Amino acid sequence: MKAPSPLPPAIALSGVNLSLGQRAARVHILKDITLNIGNGEAIGLVGPSGSGKSTLLMVMAGLERADTGTVTVAGETLNTLDEDALARFRGRNVGIVFQSFHLIPTMTALENVAVPLELAGDPDANERARAELTSVGLGQRLDHYPTQLSGGEQQRVAVARALAPNPAILVADEPTGNLDEDTGKQIIELLFNGHRKHGTTLVLVTHDNSLAARCGRTVRLRSGHIETMS
Repeated sequence: MKAPSPLPPAIALSGVNLSLGQRAARVHILKDITLNIGNGEAIGLVGPSGSGKSTLLMVMAGLERADTGTVTVAGETLNTLDEDALARFRGRNVGIVFQSFHLIPTMTALENVAVPLELAGDPDANERARAELTSVGLGQRLDHYPTQLSGGEQQRVAVARALAPNPAILVADEPTGNLDEDTGKQIIELLFNGHRKHGTTLVLVTHDNSLAARCGRTVRLRSGHIETMS
């Protein structure tokens, strides 16, 4: 019997270069990045400040476009998508957790999680949002606005929002950077639990080497290059 073909990687980057800024201030951030990340894998992106970690994460999430090279995520080549198609792709396939929460201040916790699902056409948006918020320990805080929540609770809402669509890819950029140590540990547990529960590919940018070591693989960047992978 013929062996089944191996699954394509969840994220595949080949020869990716990206510069940001204008004219004399333009800086070459990512330099010839080639990287494959498997389905369900957890990757820690580490390196000194300015090494390109966050920019690489944004390229994987479809929030920055590479100047050259190809970026394929969840079977879709992002280079070929226009902005509307890219936004629809992110809504279906990519969950994003930032350091600075990025909640909509005029919306309740429930609305912050439900609205992206509604925009993606999910008929059960409120029910899914309620279930995900309950799973991160906020079942009693559904009708609270961001200003009525602590920093840790706001980040829990952000994690619930990222996980609710059951994305193929979950990316997190220093998700504990604005939290105290104990709260940060709780948020990290939620991310890894979501990764395991959903079988989601997790890419985590962190300065914490012990946290990166919890991932199946660590990718170290320096000056826009991949320095090591382990």
